[in-house]
Amino acid sequence: MRFEHSDRVWEEFCSLAAGVVRARGVAGPAPVAEAVAAFEKRAAARREAEGELEPIRAWRRAYAAMGFKPTKHRCAAESLLRRWRKEGALPRVHPLVDLCNAASLAYAVPVAVVDVAGVGGDLQVRHAVGTEEFTDLSGRVERVEPGEVVYARGEHVAHSRRWAGRQSAASGVGPDTGEVLIVAEGLHEGAAGDVGGLAEELEECLSALWGAQTSRAVLDGRTRVFEF
Repeated sequence: MRFEHSDRVWEEFCSLAAGVVRARGVAGPAPVAEAVAAFEKRAAARREAEGELEPIRAWRRAYAAMGFKPTKHRCAAESLLRRWRKEGALPRVHPLVDLCNAASLAYAVPVAVVDVAGVGGDLQVRHAVGTEEFTDLSGRVERVEPGEVVYARGEHVAHSRRWAGRQSAASGVGPDTGEVLIVAEGLHEGAAGDVGGLAEELEECLSALWGAQTSRAVLDGRTRVFEF
């Protein structure tokens, strides 16, 4: 499998960096509560509201550049931070998703957890041409808007909407998930260090809690492809 961003994405978002982790052997439960609490404690220590954080501000600028109103369409990290601030907790979905959501809170960057089997091939982050279809969590199929950045499988399948906004049900983590690709993306100055640190921490958690086999990389424009 190959994960990459298109040349156009790198050209238009030159500060982009992505921390990528591939993990096999993550099926079943794992005792993630302590790691989740530690990530959430770091998020709670910040004084700023989510809209004041530079990683979130950078994503808002990217959404505006794509033609979307940033206060209407938010990256996943901002949506999580808003919900966490208002409700005091996030719902528990799946141990792996819970862990990655907590890491997203701590670093204020979106973290996608992709079921490799649900993708079934190479995945590219690119501008949509308008032929792609996206399946939301309720099973409803949407036609993607031309020009928005998506996680695309081939010409006709989108596994995300508005880049890091929403993930397709087709590649979501479930009870039978055994292999995942985790992608943390930042657009702010210094993003490579942040997403690299996040990826390293998650890799350590996956190895310790699941005994997973892992590999990791940071994509920063010089390194643009992750193959496994």
